[in-house]
Amino acid sequence: MTLIDELTDLLGDDLLLEDDARHSRARDTWPRSEFDQWQGRLVLPVVVAVPSSTEKLAATVQLCRSHGAPMIPRGAGSGCVGGVLASSDSVVISTERLSGLCWLNPVDGLAAFRSGTMGIDAESRVRQDGFTIGHWPQSIEISSVGGWVATRASGQYSTAYGNIEDIVYAVEAVLPDGSIYRSRPTPRASAGPDLRELLLGSEGTLGIITEVTFSLRPLPEPGVRQAFHFEDMSAGIDALRSVIVPGWRPPVVRLYDAGESRRHFRDHVPKGRCVAIFLHEGPPGHAELEAAAVAELCQAGGGEPADPGAVDHWFEHRNTVPTWTELFEQGLVADTIEVATSWRHLGQLYTAVVEAISAVPTVIAATAHTSHAYQSGANLYFTFAAQPSDPDQYQSVYDACWAAAMQAATDCGAGISHHHGIGRVRRPWMADELGDTGAKVLRTVKTALDPHNLMNPGVLIPD
Repeated sequence: MTLIDELTDLLGDDLLLEDDARHSRARDTWPRSEFDQWQGRLVLPVVVAVPSSTEKLAATVQLCRSHGAPMIPRGAGSGCVGGVLASSDSVVISTERLSGLCWLNPVDGLAAFRSGTMGIDAESRVRQDGFTIGHWPQSIEISSVGGWVATRASGQYSTAYGNIEDIVYAVEAVLPDGSIYRSRPTPRASAGPDLRELLLGSEGTLGIITEVTFSLRPLPEPGVRQAFHFEDMSAGIDALRSVIVPGWRPPVVRLYDAGESRRHFRDHVPKGRCVAIFLHEGPPGHAELEAAAVAELCQAGGGEPADPGAVDHWFEHRNTVPTWTELFEQGLVADTIEVATSWRHLGQLYTAVVEAISAVPTVIAATAHTSHAYQSGANLYFTFAAQPSDPDQYQSVYDACWAAAMQAATDCGAGISHHHGIGRVRRPWMADELGDTGAKVLRTVKTALDPHNLMNPGVLIPD
């Protein structure tokens, strides 16, 4: 029997053969893939499997493995670095029908969801019981909870609530041989390496997430919002550091350079200034106390109070972004690149990457903001836009911008990805990120779990 015959017997209506189904699930939102689709060059998989249970997904993996078929795991497809890209001989395995709440325990503050559950649906469900997951990526309405784990995602409230690795309590996954792994649900363990870490950020190369248990937080009291503007990024970075290092943890801490401040907050701050916005929330009395302390620290660092409407404006528009195709049609090539480093090197990293991207021919804008802060450092989230005169130059200009940014970040000793993951776009720099020994370890793990390199080949693992 052929693979399609066997998959049909196993899955029935959970196997999608139609061109429209294969086309809509062949990629994520990586600009390069969207450009190929715009140009009519998108490659389709052989078939799309949408198993409705962990057991069916495991059997699907076993069948694909027995036929030597590459498997492309897919959640909601909101990734933007080429983590999902079908080949003509591949089977896309989508978790979209693994959806919904499995259970919620209000005593322990835990909730388990099947991995294809959309992020906003999971958050809305736990709020019915007075909880929040605390994970608010910009993609919350179009991303799945399994995708959060697979890409080692971060949310807009991470400074207080942590990133996905701090929120995940337990995971279930199907490994490349079709076996099912379930981590022990415990708040902490000293039982050797944490095997969940093999799946967090594995981007579908070491397994397919099928269920996620979250550690929840009670819904906070209504928050306090405030904003300040600074002379330049250096002053703003120093002020943010003065807030974070003593232990204040506003859920939202964002500092925008002058270009982005002008673009996003032109009605709220003077031209040429760098705006920092804060949200404070928590148990009764916490938000007001923290807001007062942060205001004092920001003003001591040269910050001037800004119109609080800047924060309201951000909340109203924080998840509104144009599609890449809309930009292509305007003659623009654009993307975002997020990296991270220590406080001491953050200003140097900002200058180096902006200058490197700006030096690429046809680039018309290179700007940045910080969006996640930690005890010993923060991230920088860069946006670039270029305007090549010829669409045939779009891909080469795009690649040149990425190469410039990655090389500048590597030269500064920064981490090459903060929360979008590696996918295909960052893979050429993974050996630099991990070092020779680290790259060898990751390849060894991949070979042990997936000796024939069938699960998401071409993603994450450095050559």
